[in-house]
Amino acid sequence: MATPTPGRPVRGSTTGRPLMAALDLFGRRWTLRVVWELHEGALGFRALRERCENMSSSVLRQRLVELIEARLVHQTPDGRYALTELGREARTALNPLVGWSATWAAALTEQPDDEHR
Repeated sequence: MATPTPGRPVRGSTTGRPLMAALDLFGRRWTLRVVWELHEGALGFRALRERCENMSSSVLRQRLVELIEARLVHQTPDGRYALTELGREARTALNPLVGWSATWAAALTEQPDDEHR
């Protein structure tokens, strides 16, 4: 499966609108987790795999290839993986979703309200 790229057909869009390409890329299993784990700094393959709860090596390799092709991740001279400037911007763009997810989790733990059923 090709790396989603704006301007090319992607899942959900024959025109490859940038948002649809981004949703296709980030919607792939483990992609967001890889970006999340790299936000504090570069990691080697094994360390990244451990942080991602020991996902399969083949899936991690595929996600890294896609993220490198999408220019969100690069490999450092010492072989570790790190976010590029675009990758850091993507991680920053996810911050509102992180905040919303905490609000959502809190709302779900509150006493159920008959009005919302």
